[in-house]
Amino acid sequence: MASKLMGAKNTSVRYKMHVKKGDTVQVIAGRDKGKVGEILQTLPRKSAVIVKGVNIKTKHVKPQQEGETGQIVTVEAPIHSSNVMLYSNKQKVASRICYTFNDQGRKVRMLKKTGEIID
Repeated sequence: MASKLMGAKNTSVRYKMHVKKGDTVQVIAGRDKGKVGEILQTLPRKSAVIVKGVNIKTKHVKPQQEGETGQIVTVEAPIHSSNVMLYSNKQKVASRICYTFNDQGRKVRMLKKTGEIID
């Protein structure tokens, strides 16, 4: 019984991710490799992100009420955060990030290739 409880605790770990909601990213691995989109949602417990226009899945929705028709809905499914890389819209290039301090002494994220500050 103790092992079941231990397993339940491990699923609630929140992973530190290099991307945030609203960031523009490029997919670097998988079926949608090369696509660029904005992060709509982050899932830190799964270390996954939902990117606009990437990893589209079709879902068949049953009618809920009498007389209503069923629908086929397309939704973005999550992809692992390690499969995305921050993207610079100005330079049109994907880059790793580093952390630096701005002139007010605040810690900010910066693209390594371009030197562009994100935050």
